[in-house]
Amino acid sequence: MKKQDNATRRMALTAALTAIIILMSAVPFLGYIPLGFMNATILHVPVIVGAILLGPKSGAFLGLVFGITSVVKNTLTPNPTSFVFSPFYSVSVFGVNVGNIIGSLVIAVVPRILIGVVAYYVYKLVKNALKSSAGRVAAYACGGVAGALTNTILVMNMIYLFFGKPYAEASGRAFQTLYGYILAVIVGSGIPEAIVGGILTAAICGVLAHVIKFES
Repeated sequence: MKKQDNATRRMALTAALTAIIILMSAVPFLGYIPLGFMNATILHVPVIVGAILLGPKSGAFLGLVFGITSVVKNTLTPNPTSFVFSPFYSVSVFGVNVGNIIGSLVIAVVPRILIGVVAYYVYKLVKNALKSSAGRVAAYACGGVAGALTNTILVMNMIYLFFGKPYAEASGRAFQTLYGYILAVIVGSGIPEAIVGGILTAAICGVLAHVIKFES
């Protein structure tokens, strides 16, 4: 009976986090924050929380949901660089080739799936190393930081790999200076975002793990 209750709670939490991701993506300025030429996002947080509490498979699934919302958002409400996340927008506006269509799907989906996988294993590594209540909180925070950095580092580097020249043109930069700009985004935006992600993850996971009462 306990096993069935645990499975039910896990299924309910997965469904709730999926709904939260979809809702956040649909509400303006909540899941996606427009910055003019691109969007910032905090949708990695529910993905990380789900991965830590439910395991890497659930984290990968929630990351996939995040990735799909990114494709939808950049297709329906595009900005000048939406072609890096939406093959539909890139076809209609830039007329890119099939390889770039695949590239936009890879950028939108693969880093988001890996958010949960990386966050879970970093959490487990730190938790097993520290083995204490304070250590668990630190593990939550480390998982949050790792998941957020996974998203930023992979997305920005994949943009350079698949769409360097058109992205530089769309964002008004010379291609020769683009990677310097990407590094500046990773350091200037990615690190603060990761710190916030770590704090939120530690707070949310601490509450949910206590309320739901299952081992993560």
